[in-house]
Amino acid sequence: MFLWLRRLLVGSPLPNWRAQHERLSKILALPVFASDALSSVAYATEEILLVLVIAGTAVIVHRDISLLIAVGIVTLLAIVATSYRQTIHAYPSGGGSYIVAKDNLGMYPGLIAGSALMIDYTLTVAVSVAAGVAAITSALPQYEHYRLALCLFFVALIALANLRGVRESGLLFSLPTYTFILSIFTLIGVGLFRMHTSGLHVPPPPQHLIHTQEMAGITIFLILRAFASGCTALTGVEAISNGIPAFRPPESKNAATTLTWMAVILGCMFVGISYLAWKGHVVPIEPLTNGHPTKGYETVISQIARAVFSTPGIKWFYYVIQSATAGILILAANTSFADFPRLGSIMARDRFLPRQLFNLGDRLVYSNGIMLLGLLACGLIWLFKGDTNSLIPLYAVGVFLSFTLSQAGMVRHAKRLRERGWRRSAAISAVGSVTTGVVTLVIAYTKFIFGAWIVVLLIPCLVLLFSRIHEHYIELGNELRLTPEDEFEPIHHTVIVLTPSIHRGVLKALEYAKSLAADVRAVHVETDPVDTAIMEDRWEQWGGGIPLVILESQYRSLISPVLEYLEEAKREREDCMITVVIPEFVPKKWWHKALHNQSGILLKFALLFRRDIVTTNIRYYVGK
Repeated sequence: MFLWLRRLLVGSPLPNWRAQHERLSKILALPVFASDALSSVAYATEEILLVLVIAGTAVIVHRDISLLIAVGIVTLLAIVATSYRQTIHAYPSGGGSYIVAKDNLGMYPGLIAGSALMIDYTLTVAVSVAAGVAAITSALPQYEHYRLALCLFFVALIALANLRGVRESGLLFSLPTYTFILSIFTLIGVGLFRMHTSGLHVPPPPQHLIHTQEMAGITIFLILRAFASGCTALTGVEAISNGIPAFRPPESKNAATTLTWMAVILGCMFVGISYLAWKGHVVPIEPLTNGHPTKGYETVISQIARAVFSTPGIKWFYYVIQSATAGILILAANTSFADFPRLGSIMARDRFLPRQLFNLGDRLVYSNGIMLLGLLACGLIWLFKGDTNSLIPLYAVGVFLSFTLSQAGMVRHAKRLRERGWRRSAAISAVGSVTTGVVTLVIAYTKFIFGAWIVVLLIPCLVLLFSRIHEHYIELGNELRLTPEDEFEPIHHTVIVLTPSIHRGVLKALEYAKSLAADVRAVHVETDPVDTAIMEDRWEQWGGGIPLVILESQYRSLISPVLEYLEEAKREREDCMITVVIPEFVPKKWWHKALHNQSGILLKFALLFRRDIVTTNIRYYVGK
């Protein structure tokens, strides 16, 4: 039944030869790897405005500043995208910032980049889904109280879609992504047309929904903090460089082209939305009031769309905008589900993460990584109650830290190889590294007290964890490695059969034990003297010449006497290996199992980490 349900939800296993056919074209790769970056236009402008309005800045003044900040962010986007095109061609095997930093700067810079990326991917899922649900509740405020439940539901849904395979998830997510792109460009186009004909003015929200401080002026800190909040528009730019092997050949060329498409589309949409917000005099609304969802909360995108499509006959397009925005925001989490498992697999291959993350699953995807990311994201959403504004301060530190390390690594890479045009490549990467490094410091400084301190402290903790995992694998490899001095050593084998009573299942276990070794003993723990006496009488006939050892249990415990006897048996001679055979009968109905003692399971757990002791179950099927 479990296998049937698994096949229904995930699909049938795919053979290895299908891996080539599961790769993505540029058309499908854009929604898979760029949905995170493209979706950020739905909240990046709002984050800039929220900082300025919450600080009490005059509404007229903050409009000009917000547009200048948007232009600066798009300039930064162009620098980062140009640098990552070089990374794609230099490292076609994928891995992005982690591989580049580890290969050129050393192990610890690589681990810092890997830690930052893993935090970023987890936050991407949480932020994207929370922002998508916010778009839904903006259009349908009656569902505001179900925000947390909706967030968790959508994370589980996207994880399940990714478990079905890369190609299937690309087909599934392509329609919402391209619908969002088309609808946003329609919003910008119609908005610009109305602006230059009848004029565009977004009605301000009720005064009680705008939470500002009195007489706070424009400061450098304020501008930097708004810039740092708007830099969330760049999250996901590195995703394509991490997933190059998922592209069809030629992989590097297709990945670089897709990155260029993404950067151009993202830049145009972000500037367009910011311009409409500037000209439309949009005032953002604080999502939370005293830790609870604000009644009447509406996103900036929603306010602009209401104003642009307010004319009778086209009002319906407002709901198209909201649906497309909600869809892309929720499905933007797919970028993380595409890249987090790949990064986890690469780091597991390098022995910095558990080996379980290295292996491909039935559907030629890294299933363990997908499930791990889903669980981490759900925990984060639950912790922050599904609020986008609470999650955003944690968001961009790791992104820009990985940007900086990746581009610094590319400078070292160009100088080390000195290929044709290396000076130009190094200069581009150096400009990108310095720029994103400054932005990293700005974000860490301006958002530290608002939650960024969590990421700043978490990164070194993860680096330490990854280092300890690596040390474990290295020590284990050294312990298991064969040397010329190694040779086979004789082992004395003792087989002990746990014998609660005499029945057919026990006879089968005794015969199996006799085939393993000459030294076979049956052990019975006495809890009832009458049962023990009956068993001793029957042992002459059914024991098969195997000695029966009776262990008294003063406190009626089954496990403690067995453990003590096993230690005594081990001390009888050196190099003794003991196999504990546990007879087990399997009833005809699965629910019959609950009617019987489970002492065998408890004993196996007790023996799990004991040296030189092997446990094996011999099953006897009842009613076969």
